[in-house]
Amino acid sequence: MQLLNLLRKIERSVLVALFLIMVLLYTGSVVTREIGGTFASRFAWIEEAVRMMNLFLVFLALGLALERGKHVGITNLRQKLPEPLRRRLLQVIDTVGLLFSLYVAWLAFGLVQFVLKTGQVSPTLGVPIGLIYMAPVVGFVLLALRYGLSLFGVIDRFTPQEATQ
Repeated sequence: MQLLNLLRKIERSVLVALFLIMVLLYTGSVVTREIGGTFASRFAWIEEAVRMMNLFLVFLALGLALERGKHVGITNLRQKLPEPLRRRLLQVIDTVGLLFSLYVAWLAFGLVQFVLKTGQVSPTLGVPIGLIYMAPVVGFVLLALRYGLSLFGVIDRFTPQEATQ
C-alpha cells in the first residue's frame, strides 16, 4: 500500500506541475504577443509545448480518475443487483477494463516504435514525435494497474471516496 500511496503522490505532483507550467507558459505567450511585437515570434514554441503537455496531462490522469470513480459509468442497474451478482459484474468490468487497457497500451507502444523509426520531429521544439506517443502508453498502463488493483481487491473504486486521498 505504501508503494501505491507513493505512486498517487507522484501522479498528483506531476499533474499539478504540468498544469501550472501550462498555465504559466500560455499566459506568458499571450502577454508576449500583446506587448512583444516581432519579439513574440521567438516564443512560437510555447503553443506546441502546451499542446504536448496537455496530452500527457490527460493520459496521466486516467488511473487516478478511475480510482476515484470519476470515469463515466451507468450505475442504476449495478446498484439494484443482488450482492453476489453485483460482485461478479464488477469483476467482469474490471477484467475487461484491464485487458482493454493493456491492449491499447500495447498498440500505442507499437505506434511509438513505428514513429520513432520514421525520425519525425516536432516543428518548433525539435522533440521526436514518437516520444509524444508515449503519453497513451503510460496512461493506459496506469489505467490497467488501477483496474488490476480493483480486480484483486486492493482498492475499491466502486465506493465513493473523499477527494483528500
